[in-house]
Amino acid sequence: MAIYSPTFRYYHTSASSSLYYGVAKSQYRPSLKYSHPLAKTQNYSTDFKTRKTHQNRRPFLEKLKGQQGFDPVQKLKEDGDWSNEQLWDVVKLLRETSRSNEFLKVFDLWKSMEKSRINEANYEKIIEILVKEGLVEEAEICLREMKCYGLRPSIGIYNSVIHGFARKGSFNNAMFYLKEMEDVGEKPDSETYDGLIQAYGSYKMYDEIDQCVRAMESTGYLCDHITFNLLVREFARAGLLQKMESMYNSLYSRRIGLQASTLVAMLEAYAKFGILDKMEKMYRRILNSKSSLKEDVIRKLAAVYIENRMFSRLEGLGLDLSAKTGCTDLVWCLRILSHACVLSKKEMYSIIQEMESHEVPWNATTANILSLAYLKMNDFKHLKVLLSELPSRYVKPDLITVGVLFDACVLGFDGASVKSTWRKMGFLDDDVDVNTDSLVLSAFVLEWMEYRTGNRLHAFLVTGENLSSALRLLAIALIGRPLGLTMLGFC
Repeated sequence: MAIYSPTFRYYHTSASSSLYYGVAKSQYRPSLKYSHPLAKTQNYSTDFKTRKTHQNRRPFLEKLKGQQGFDPVQKLKEDGDWSNEQLWDVVKLLRETSRSNEFLKVFDLWKSMEKSRINEANYEKIIEILVKEGLVEEAEICLREMKCYGLRPSIGIYNSVIHGFARKGSFNNAMFYLKEMEDVGEKPDSETYDGLIQAYGSYKMYDEIDQCVRAMESTGYLCDHITFNLLVREFARAGLLQKMESMYNSLYSRRIGLQASTLVAMLEAYAKFGILDKMEKMYRRILNSKSSLKEDVIRKLAAVYIENRMFSRLEGLGLDLSAKTGCTDLVWCLRILSHACVLSKKEMYSIIQEMESHEVPWNATTANILSLAYLKMNDFKHLKVLLSELPSRYVKPDLITVGVLFDACVLGFDGASVKSTWRKMGFLDDDVDVNTDSLVLSAFVLEWMEYRTGNRLHAFLVTGENLSSALRLLAIALIGRPLGLTMLGFC
C-alpha cells in the first residue's frame, strides 16, 4: 500500500496577491500537496523532448564553429531550412565572430521560406539584436518591412529603434519615430523616456533632459524609482550638483530607494569637486549598503585625501578595499603610503612585514614609497640598503627611483656602490619607464621636485601645470632613452 506524505510548498505573496488575504500577517502560506512516488515522471515526455532538441542542436552548432568564415546564406540554402532555434543559434554565432552585418541577409532568406515566420515576435527579436550591435539603419529597414506586411510594431520595437538612434546622437530620427509611435496609438512608456534621458546625458544635452521629463509627466507618467535614479546619475556625471541634490532630496522625501550605481555616481561627483564632508558621508553610506567600489573610484577618493593632507585616511581606504577584493597591489600601496607620508618608520615596517608574511612580492611602487620617505627623512643608511637590494627583490628601478638616487647624491649621499650594482645587473641599458603608482607621485612628487631648485623643469612644474600633466611631460621627455643616459641628465 502506497504511503502519501504531505509536502509543504511556500508561495511568495504580496498584498495584491490573491494568496495574501486570510493569512494574517504572514507573507507565506503552506499548501498541502501529496507527493506520489511516481510524481517525478509526470513531465518526463516534455523533458525528453527538450533534451532531444538540445542534442540535435549540438552537432549543428559544432559543425558551424568548425567552418571558419562560413557563408550563412549559402549554408541555409544547402540545408534547405532551419528551425527557429537554429536560426538564432547562427545569429548568436555571427555576433560572437563580429559578423553582425550578415544578420539581415540570413534572416530575410529564412523568413521567406515560410509565411508564418513573418510575425511580430521574430521582427522584435531581430530588431533588438540589430540595435544592440549598433546597426540602427538595418533595424529601421525591418521596421518599415513590418508595416508593409501589415504588422503593427509593438512599444518594445519602437523603443529599440528610438533608443538606437538616440544613442548614436540622431535625435531627429529618434523624435520622428517617437511621433510615429504616438500617431499609431502606441503611448510612450517610462522606458521610452528613460532611454532618451540616458542618451541626452551622454551628449551633455541637459536642457533636453528637463524637456523630456516634462513631456513624460504631460503624458501621465510620473517619474518612478528607475527614472529618478537615472536623473541623479546623469546630473552627477555632469557635475550639476544642485540639480543632483535636488533630485536626491525628492527621492529621499518620497522614500524611493537609491540604486548602488546612483550612490557611486554621487560619490564621484563630490570627489571630483573635493567636497570632503559630503564625499565621506556618501562613502560611509555605500559601505553600509554592502556595495563594492571599483579601484578607480577608490583612487579618486585617495587623491582627495592626499590633496587635503589627510594621509591617515588612506589606510582606512586600503582596509575597506581589502575586505571586498582581498589584498591587491592598490591595497598595499594605500596602506604603506598612509604611513610613509607622515614618515612613520615603525608603521611602514609593520606593513612590509605583513606583506612578507603573505608572500607578496615587491614592485616599483613599494620600493619608491620607501625610498621617497627615506629621502625626505635624509635617512641615507636605509636608503642605500633599499636601493642595493632591489635586484635581489626582482624590482627594476624606474624613472622615479633614478630621481631619488640622484637627488640623494646632491644632498651628500654616496651612491657609487648602488650605481655599480645597477650597472652590473644591466639596469642602465634598459629604457626609461614610470612604473610607480600615480598616487605615490601625487603624494611625493611636488616635494621631490622642490629639492631640484636648479632644474629648469621644476620652475615649469610649480608655475601652472597640474601634477598628472607634469609627470606625463617628464615621462615623455625621457621615455625611450636608456636609463644610463637619463642618469647623466640628472647629474
